Amino acid sequence: MLHRLALNESPYPPLPSVREAMLRAVEQAHRYPQFHPDDLTERIAAWVRVPPERVAVGSGSVGVALQLLQAVVERGDKMVHAWRTFDAYPLLADMVGAQPVPVPLSPDGRQDLDAILAALDHHTRVVVLCNPHNPTGSLITADDLVAFLRRVPPHVTVLLDEAYVEFARDPGLPDTLTLLDAHPRLLVLRTFSKAYGLAALRVGYGIGVPDLVARVRRQQLPFGINAVASAAVEASLRADSELGRRVRTVVAERTRLRQQLVELGWHIGQSHTNSLWLAAPDPIDTAAGALAAAGVQVRHYPGEGLRLTVGSRQANDAVRAALAEAGRPCEAFGSEPSRLGFYGGEPSRAE
Repeated sequence: MLHRLALNESPYPPLPSVREAMLRAVEQAHRYPQFHPDDLTERIAAWVRVPPERVAVGSGSVGVALQLLQAVVERGDKMVHAWRTFDAYPLLADMVGAQPVPVPLSPDGRQDLDAILAALDHHTRVVVLCNPHNPTGSLITADDLVAFLRRVPPHVTVLLDEAYVEFARDPGLPDTLTLLDAHPRLLVLRTFSKAYGLAALRVGYGIGVPDLVARVRRQQLPFGINAVASAAVEASLRADSELGRRVRTVVAERTRLRQQLVELGWHIGQSHTNSLWLAAPDPIDTAAGALAAAGVQVRHYPGEGLRLTVGSRQANDAVRAALAEAGRPCEAFGSEPSRLGFYGGEPSRAE
């Protein structure tokens, strides 16, 4: 059996009520969707509890990110981001003619906020933060985020990607929507791809002050959100509590799997996403081979780390069995390894 744990997808298919809404929408597939997704924007805004003029909807959170870059970046400008991180960021910079500026993570796998600030200059137009962070699962706390935002120059827009925020349980998690008025150059990205299990339908949204959101909306592709996707999102909003139970199950499995792997000798930090990060100097390349042999697909960064999506209990048990068979990390090194934590390398072109 193949276990797909490479792309941080939900292990669950759409809820029955969501599937029914999608099927009803398919019956009208000969009709165009709205020119701009105004109705969906209003429903998402009401759900988030902000005015509609603070919400921009796009083709996944990555689509909204591209709209923002198109709105604020000119060719030759710079976009600063941590590295390693979501592979799409440097690709988006290339698409708008910007220069991506990768900043290495800190030794413990966190986004180095001081180093990111030091990388900003008068050519920088956008700085990207991913919180919780992909792929390491680390978290920028509320205090650290506020301190960072205060130091960002006014000509720089902050793109804060919260694609995994539903999986975070830390009391230090920022309440980012309360920061928008004090930081009008902040756009918060969220998605229905992860916790809500609609990855194939490509709907995400950004939240910011009205002036910034209006600029992002002007980059909206006409007819860009299809009717099936809109119906699925609206049905998911109505099933919010049911989907919340699914998220809690993923979080519980994340805790269980991490504990099992720690007991096997792996050095794994706390994760605030729906994945776990196994980093060098633990033998991640050997582990990748063992997992592949067991039919488990993971995101492998050779020499750096493995990102393991938390899947179903069966899939997680397959991970544990494969890594147990591969041997304990300390045995592979001959002694207890120290924590490394530079995650370098050039930005990848594959997700």
